[in-house]
Amino acid sequence: MRIALIGPVYPYRGGIAHYTTRLYHTLQERRHRILLVSFKRQYPQWLFPGKSDRDPSKKPVTVQEAQYWIDSMNPFTWLATFFRIRAYQPEAIILQWWVTFWAPAWWFLGTLCRLFLRCPLIFICHNVLPHEVHKWDPWLARLGLRPGTLFIAQSEAEKRLLLNLVPGAQVQVFPLPAFDMFSDQQISKELARQKLRLPQDLPILLFFGIVREYKGLADLLAALPRIREDMGQVRLLVAGEFWDDKQPYLDTIQQLDIDGSVVIDDRYIPNEEAGLYFSAADALVAPYRQVTGSAVIPMARAFGLPVITTLLPGIAPIVDNETDLLVPPADPDALAAAAVRLLANNRGQPQPSRPRVDRFSWEQLAALLEGMVREAQAQERTR
Repeated sequence: MRIALIGPVYPYRGGIAHYTTRLYHTLQERRHRILLVSFKRQYPQWLFPGKSDRDPSKKPVTVQEAQYWIDSMNPFTWLATFFRIRAYQPEAIILQWWVTFWAPAWWFLGTLCRLFLRCPLIFICHNVLPHEVHKWDPWLARLGLRPGTLFIAQSEAEKRLLLNLVPGAQVQVFPLPAFDMFSDQQISKELARQKLRLPQDLPILLFFGIVREYKGLADLLAALPRIREDMGQVRLLVAGEFWDDKQPYLDTIQQLDIDGSVVIDDRYIPNEEAGLYFSAADALVAPYRQVTGSAVIPMARAFGLPVITTLLPGIAPIVDNETDLLVPPADPDALAAAAVRLLANNRGQPQPSRPRVDRFSWEQLAALLEGMVREAQAQERTR
């Protein structure tokens, strides 16, 4: 099958870039011919909340065959991209959707593809709407997603939201597959802690990834004094770049008198260092207040690390009921109790890594896409 896959890849950083890359390789392994289209420029620097949207990793996850055609701020590149895709004559087009910033470009490109190419246009929706929704976001999402013929959402809640915006859309639900591309970096807990200059004899809780309000770090900080009351000294390792104002978090740490218990590494953690943090920790804590999916939880699973997270629709399908603990969102007391329970029961020791079940594998995602395309092609032939 000839497929045009559109989304960020290296040199851009983050989960969507890793997702696009992993999907590309999986489709290739299944003997499809892939035209991979990425960006000349993803965001203007003044719009990007972090230091840079480029990946600083010395060992990046790369795709040699990517075509960097799309400039987010130059509509002429959108038109040129369409002509190049048309010349490729794809049997299907797969587009990544995650922020409404892309609505004008995806509406333009998607509309041309719908008008002039007789093939399915599939949107993989990582977030139907942004985590922090503005009043214009639903309108932009309707605009950007309208040209789609088929959709994949990562939870039933996201499917319902999508159907509210695009009534009658053909939507399949497939949770985020395991981000297992770094699991070969696992080392002993002792060596990882030595490299990170962390104490060998204390429990260590890990908060990993970009710091934004919806990820609930404030709730975890509020829970920490209660964890210390029951467990004595612990360390909370916060590894990720702050996209929120950092000062309120530092003020909270001072007010709660937990300075000695919190270690902050305020930067984007490059690929080659990710394994250190997961190897050093006793548990990952992901106290989301709201979320559509999580790449960090499947990463923890690949390292055999138990997870404390919140009971939300986007999380329930990807947790492990045998090792993970779920608490209500925005509830520091419940969060503290779960951490104490996990650590006190000696469940903080890394469990042997186990493969993900098939329905959450990249191969099953590829098979779902193939089935959607074949069904759409069959429907087209009967018209």
